[in-house]
Amino acid sequence: MSLESRDDRGVPELTARVVRAAFPKGTLAVRVREALGPLFEDESFAEAFAKRGRPAVSPGAVALVAVLQYAEGLTDRQAADQVRARMDWKFLLGLELDDPGFDFSVLSDFRARLIEHGLEEKVLDLVLERISALGLLRSGGRQRTDSTHVLAAVRTLNRMEFVGETLRAALEALAAAAPQWLSPLVTAEWVKRYGARVDSYRFPKGENVRQEWAKQVGQDGFTLLEAAFAPGAPGWLREIPAVQVLRRAWIEQYHRDGEEVRWREAKDLPPGRHRLSSPYDLDARYGVKRGSGWCGYKTQ
Repeated sequence: MSLESRDDRGVPELTARVVRAAFPKGTLAVRVREALGPLFEDESFAEAFAKRGRPAVSPGAVALVAVLQYAEGLTDRQAADQVRARMDWKFLLGLELDDPGFDFSVLSDFRARLIEHGLEEKVLDLVLERISALGLLRSGGRQRTDSTHVLAAVRTLNRMEFVGETLRAALEALAAAAPQWLSPLVTAEWVKRYGARVDSYRFPKGENVRQEWAKQVGQDGFTLLEAAFAPGAPGWLREIPAVQVLRRAWIEQYHRDGEEVRWREAKDLPPGRHRLSSPYDLDARYGVKRGSGWCGYKTQ
């Protein structure tokens, strides 16, 4: 994509009149526009876009949407819907009321371009520059350190999704590395349970039935681990990363007394800082801060 520069000439008259009538006390988006004006210029992101090719959606507008998206905890699809539906967002972006917005995929493309060109902090830098110029932020005050959250590039999974996807990942790794060894173990039920990516909407309905499902996954996982760690099994099988992840996850998520497999209660789980959250990113943890939960990391 090439950069399509957008000349922000202020909030359209009809948009301003309707929004001020509808929100006499303002909203976050309205207050940001009135206090800071057009916050981001397209040229600030020019190096992330080619000089030729299909024109891109205004990067300055997308950056503003990304800020509001984070503030309201929205997905890309929800944020794009808000651009189409919310009058106060159109006010902030300087759009006509009938502006159709853009496809939600533009947001992920924009973030990828920022990372690719080392512009991850550009949005924050521009915000700080503007509010400092307006006297809203002054140097020399007291400072304190704090941690902020960083999202991992993985989907947040509930516990049942996590164990199902962990077992599925191990089966896929073994199917690629040792298909002949794995084939006798795989039953038709295993294919049905683990053939597709594990999502909660595929789970059976009812809490008791889901508990039985989780228990069955635990039994299947222990069956696979016993076979991989059996004396006659090739030693290199247990060194496959996905098998090691499966072994660790099963220790964290299940109790086993002889042949009995039990789903651990929440009080019996390891602390979140030590517990796996994804079979694909072993460093990601589920964290909570000020009421916000996320799967990823904390950084100072």
